[in-house]
Amino acid sequence: MRTRMLALTSAACGAALLGAAALPASASGSSSGSASGSAQEPEADAGVVTAADLLAEVRACSRISKGRYRTDSGSAKATVPVCGTREAVFWKADMDIDCDGRKTRACNRKTDPYFLPETAFQSSRGEPLDSAALPHVVVPGPSKVWDYRKSGLTGGSVVAVVYRDRVRYGVIGDTGPTGIIGEASYAMAKTLGIDPDPSTGGAESGVTYIAFKNSRVSPIESRARAQSRGAALAREFVGR
Repeated sequence: MRTRMLALTSAACGAALLGAAALPASASGSSSGSASGSAQEPEADAGVVTAADLLAEVRACSRISKGRYRTDSGSAKATVPVCGTREAVFWKADMDIDCDGRKTRACNRKTDPYFLPETAFQSSRGEPLDSAALPHVVVPGPSKVWDYRKSGLTGGSVVAVVYRDRVRYGVIGDTGPTGIIGEASYAMAKTLGIDPDPSTGGAESGVTYIAFKNSRVSPIESRARAQSRGAALAREFVGR
């Protein structure tokens, strides 16, 4: 919270031939490529959702917030709307670094002058989240502008964050000021290649946050579950 991501062994020749026949052409030694026998280049995984795939789905904004948000407490104007689709809500903003929660070497009062030893949502053990270890996103506190709870979101809801050509998955882990948007944890920034320093890091713009409705994972601190659920939801979101 703030105030301002072959080995094959066989004893029989017939068994060896059977195993070779079951293998893909590239593994069994045959080739469907050129006459020289060189193997074809492997195709990209059709199941992987790219940054471009996700951004193509959020080009147009159907605004669901009653107003707009500032990206920082000192911003002159509120310019960021929260937009909605049937499956998700999204916003495009900057990224400030949330280091609140469990005190660690990376996140503490010395590294972050605004450090708070708590998060709006807690781990399965009833403890503050570890912002240095858990990729998560901060949403604005409920207000007349927008109430995340009315959009099917809560602590642990799965979020895809896109920055440049990278996509990373995490959860909603904290809430912030009611008039500001665009913040994520130290760990989320680090996975996206953004400087995670809570005092000097972050990204000034170009970050897209896509929060999937009714997608809460448990326990909230499981990075593996957020990743697997996020990847599946992203495939559905882009129509795969």
